[in-house]
Amino acid sequence: MKKKSLRFYVTIFIARMATVALRLTGHKATHFPGLLSNTLCPDFLGQIEKPKTIIGVTGTNGKTTVCNLIGDVLKKNGYEFVSNSEGANLSEGIVTALLANSTFWGKPKKDLAVLEIDERYSPRIYPYLQPDILACTNLFRDSYKRNAHSEYISGILNRVIPDKTRLVLNGDDLISNHLKPDNERVYFGIEWQEGEVSVTDNIINDMVVCPECDSPLNYEFIRYNHIGRAHCSRCGFGSPKVDYDVVRVDKKNARMTMINKGQEEVYHMVGTSITDIYNMSTTVAVLKEFGLDAEAIDKGFAKGRIVKSRFNAMKVGGKELIFTLAKGQNPIACSRVFDYIRQQKGRKAVLLVIDDWFDAKDSSENIAWIYQADYEFLNRDDVKAVCSAGPRYLDYKVRMLLAGIDEEKIHVQKDWINAADLITDEIIRETDKIFVLYDVATMHLVKKIRGDLTAKLKGGKKK
Repeated sequence: MKKKSLRFYVTIFIARMATVALRLTGHKATHFPGLLSNTLCPDFLGQIEKPKTIIGVTGTNGKTTVCNLIGDVLKKNGYEFVSNSEGANLSEGIVTALLANSTFWGKPKKDLAVLEIDERYSPRIYPYLQPDILACTNLFRDSYKRNAHSEYISGILNRVIPDKTRLVLNGDDLISNHLKPDNERVYFGIEWQEGEVSVTDNIINDMVVCPECDSPLNYEFIRYNHIGRAHCSRCGFGSPKVDYDVVRVDKKNARMTMINKGQEEVYHMVGTSITDIYNMSTTVAVLKEFGLDAEAIDKGFAKGRIVKSRFNAMKVGGKELIFTLAKGQNPIACSRVFDYIRQQKGRKAVLLVIDDWFDAKDSSENIAWIYQADYEFLNRDDVKAVCSAGPRYLDYKVRMLLAGIDEEKIHVQKDWINAADLITDEIIRETDKIFVLYDVATMHLVKKIRGDLTAKLKGGKKK
């Protein structure tokens, strides 16, 4: 920790006053105090005292869910901790969380912190804050504007992750599991399951050749994209031995069996998708490294569930209405949801509201990601309608047509406030399930869309 300067003390006083003013005016004060602190004192994060133990979670997809799961387990086991779950995963959100859990002059009130850390923003965080345990869920292609390519992000992380941080890495992700090779590490992963279907028709696979010698990689199995287990027969590069290995998934009874140090451990499942299982595996590995035993972890999982802001299913008017987060500008996240949809039984309609709300004014985002998302997964007889609302509605229509989707099934409009209008009475009659996919930046639209669709399905007028 850096020595505190006069500038730090002046800044923390101003930040405290600003927080009081924000709360008196009805604001949550989950971002601005951190922004103000960093502006007035650029190394504020380096000077404020930290909790004794810091757990960090980074990666392209799954950060928020893993942090929520870790938090749920810790709370059910009586732990108090600092969390930035209500704020941003950038430096400003972390500073705000530390301020909210410290004395007036910045001494920590809690001994533990669980922090979601944006992988792109990490050069502004790790020089000042060194996690004791850092989990990386995965590394995929993400927004071109922010993250460019997964190799670019892995290069950043390799440069800035502290040397003494213990890593928890995805043994099935050949990009993230080779981060910081000299750091102490453990791996989590999922064995190939009986009846599992390999998804080899993805557009993207960023690990086709060995990054060490450029020879073709030999895959033992591909789960999706570059997630799987592989090796190079020429130089020995490949998937590591997994320390926390899910060997059996019982979806019927919602249980997963993991082997750790030769011992079988059975855990309740909070979700049944492969993404959910990876998130739970990450959580188990982190908490075991932290020091909890299997019984304590499972106590947290027993009545757990994925937060409704990420996934929410309900029955309305004899139809199933399913809301699920699909990060816009992220081809892998969207493709995973498309794959989930095609695996579901019954007649389906899909409503996409995944444009970036904050990009709507200029709409300057590179749209290449749309052509890397697997819209072909929606070109099925049991998908009766594919709808899209938002500024890029015509781009989505072109992409759907290129995916081979019948134009009669495609329904688009620019107005995303009234996106539910695209789900007509005819579509409702033809389908059993309606999937609504939304972006992090369009969550505020979900409440209205849910209300409008619920009213329609009940036979009434939209709200």
